[in-house]
Amino acid sequence: MNKAKVLAAAVHEALASNRNEKNKRPMEAYMKHHFSFFGIKAPDRRLLCRPIWKEYRNIEEAERMEAAKLLFDMEERECHYAAIELLERGTKKTLPSAIDGYKQLLETKPWWDTVDPIASKLCGAFFLRYPDFLRPVTEEWSRSETMWLRRSSLLHQLRYKEKTDRDLLYHVTHELKEEREFFIEKAIGWALREYSKTAPEAVLLFVESHPLRPLSRREALKWMKAQGMLDV
Repeated sequence: MNKAKVLAAAVHEALASNRNEKNKRPMEAYMKHHFSFFGIKAPDRRLLCRPIWKEYRNIEEAERMEAAKLLFDMEERECHYAAIELLERGTKKTLPSAIDGYKQLLETKPWWDTVDPIASKLCGAFFLRYPDFLRPVTEEWSRSETMWLRRSSLLHQLRYKEKTDRDLLYHVTHELKEEREFFIEKAIGWALREYSKTAPEAVLLFVESHPLRPLSRREALKWMKAQGMLDV
């Protein structure tokens, strides 16, 4: 019996049997009709999946990744969200090979709603567990032809606070700061803004000494302005 296939099928069945046509249209519209939805909101989706996660709590990590990939192959977006939640439950046991799986998922039906949690939560946890991977993978992805991998490279350290590799953050920001792509400009500002909550003076110095795109600069300084640290 292939546990990954059975798990993925169980998730799909649980979600499909609880589809909500009333929610479906607005959810698809919010995501600009890039994806189909069952119409199940996040709290309900988590409740539906909880007994499945409990049943398969001892699944092997290779099977966990396989199940996540199978869920990403399914049409409805809730299956992709469930795949990410499944992987989050294994971050303390992640294998070194997981980073290749994360990369594959980042390039599978990518949009900000899946890319951002994969980058910040899954990849972020992975690099804390395997710190030697952080710099080479982040630098490689920052040079990728895939825009979503470049965005991801900016978000790996989003939750690191004082553990942030400042030089790496600044290096990737510098490499991508000329891009006229909304999702890159926004990610630069987001990454700098989060780090400014730990090192505001360092971020301010970086922003003032590097010509960032207006959106990136505005986003980077937003928290400091809200705290009254800067002149509005």
